[in-house]
Amino acid sequence: MAKDYYAVLGVDKGAGMDAIKKAYRKLAVKYHPDKNPGDREAEERFKEITEAYAVLSDPDKRRQYDQFGEAGFHQRFSQEDIFRNVDLNDIFREFGFGGNDLFGQLFGGRGGAFRSGGFHGGRPGPIKGQDLLLRLPLPFRQAILGGERQIDLTRHGHAEPIKVRIPPGVENGQKLRVAGKGAPSPAGGPPGDLLLEIEVGSDPVFTRDGRDLTVTVSVPFSGACLGTSVEVPTLDGEKRVKVKAGTRSGSRIRLKGFGVPGNPSGDLYAIIEVAVPEGLTAEQGKLLEKLRDCGL
Repeated sequence: MAKDYYAVLGVDKGAGMDAIKKAYRKLAVKYHPDKNPGDREAEERFKEITEAYAVLSDPDKRRQYDQFGEAGFHQRFSQEDIFRNVDLNDIFREFGFGGNDLFGQLFGGRGGAFRSGGFHGGRPGPIKGQDLLLRLPLPFRQAILGGERQIDLTRHGHAEPIKVRIPPGVENGQKLRVAGKGAPSPAGGPPGDLLLEIEVGSDPVFTRDGRDLTVTVSVPFSGACLGTSVEVPTLDGEKRVKVKAGTRSGSRIRLKGFGVPGNPSGDLYAIIEVAVPEGLTAEQGKLLEKLRDCGL
């Protein structure tokens, strides 16, 4: 089931850190296992709000959750990734719960193992196999628009074809996780995961800056002076836009929403390049001399 971390904590999407922390404090006190001994439902609720807090309290994880949505976020982040670098013991002590290593007990650390269906104390579960890391080259436009790729993964001495869904807007260096396609466990546990590190190729037309795209558009000298219109390449084909009179080389024209698709989509910036002709006809030369004599 999809998780809306904002709804889990009962805060708005634009909530600041103080509001998120206050909401978590209130819910954590209410559902803390020490206050609800033996209550499996309260324990599951506590896990849920703690996971939501771990994501929304981290600026980078929150940004990616907002950018890619629940499905895209969880394709990039496992539960281990979500809680990495989050010392919840300190948070629990800050909220007055004491340092009882509850994080380890609930989420698979020293005090117990987190498994679907609830908390199981005692020894941790079977050891998971190691994750495998592969680089996945992607064409520029597929990284932006998403799609599906098939890769051949060599495991156990033979090639296994695997179809990978590419979510729209993946960036260079990001990792996609394919569950269960890593190394086998040495102790009978679940296999590890396959991590695909994205390598985005260049594009002859567009360059990318986060969610925005840029493209260079050539405008004749007369058009830059007097104003004109030009065809600007977009991901959906060309779009004609106006160029104001007096536009200088290097000026940018913003096409809102024509960048990397998403919620919200990025923008496309057309960089104006005023074209200087390499050769002039006799008539053009005379006209330019007149303009020069007029101070232009």
